[in-house]
Amino acid sequence: MSETFKQSYGVLQKHAQTLRKQSEPNIDDLLTIVEESVAAYKVCQTRIDAVEKALEKALGGAQQQAKDAAADPPRTKASEPSPGASDGMDDDIPF
Repeated sequence: MSETFKQSYGVLQKHAQTLRKQSEPNIDDLLTIVEESVAAYKVCQTRIDAVEKALEKALGGAQQQAKDAAADPPRTKASEPSPGASDGMDDDIPF
């Protein structure tokens, strides 16, 4: 059975509403409701897990790129020492 998340979620909502509306449990339909609900729940859970893993992978990659960029920022002319800049040595020495 290759139902989508939306279809499976709809089954769960329908069965939940059916059970809420009943003043007395309908034993004849209960087994069918439970079986369909369990199957729909498994489809939903599988899809949720897949989406979470995909998000973790996508966001984890983006976070790693941000960490890498912060740890090793690209060198620019502004970050390089300018010629003649003092490095703690005496500026009077010609070499």
